[in-house]
Amino acid sequence: MTIEQKTAQITRLATALISDQPELFLVDVKLKPGNKIQVLLDADAGLPLSTCVACNRTLYKQVEEAGLFPPGEFELEVSSPGLDEPLKLPRQYSKNIGRQVEVLLKDGRKITGKLLTTGDAVIGVEETRGKGKKQEIVSHTIQTDHIKTTKIQIVF
Repeated sequence: MTIEQKTAQITRLATALISDQPELFLVDVKLKPGNKIQVLLDADAGLPLSTCVACNRTLYKQVEEAGLFPPGEFELEVSSPGLDEPLKLPRQYSKNIGRQVEVLLKDGRKITGKLLTTGDAVIGVEETRGKGKKQEIVSHTIQTDHIKTTKIQIVF
């Protein structure tokens, strides 16, 4: 079985596992060298550690029963995406309205500002340029198909 086939099977198992919990959604499934499986889940109102633990236990058993790897020769991590992970799904954008983001466009430009809106094919970002009296606010409407990555920025 190829890596793509294993990833697809694990994706199906994870999706079925959370199907009865509408507040949860699957962000990504990654299969890393050494049979390390990373399942990234998120929730509209934050993902409790207890949910990650419960999903990990159930999913581990399901992966074992599916025979995707030799017994005991894989690791499974179920977690929420960290701040270093880019936003991938419209639901993640909606959840992060009001937060500072850095949007890297496919043409290489970066726009850093507050995520204001999100729609089917666009997001709205408000960028503050300059300092003091010369400060100006620029609003951007960005087509999602022009976005390479969007990451949450930590503001202290």
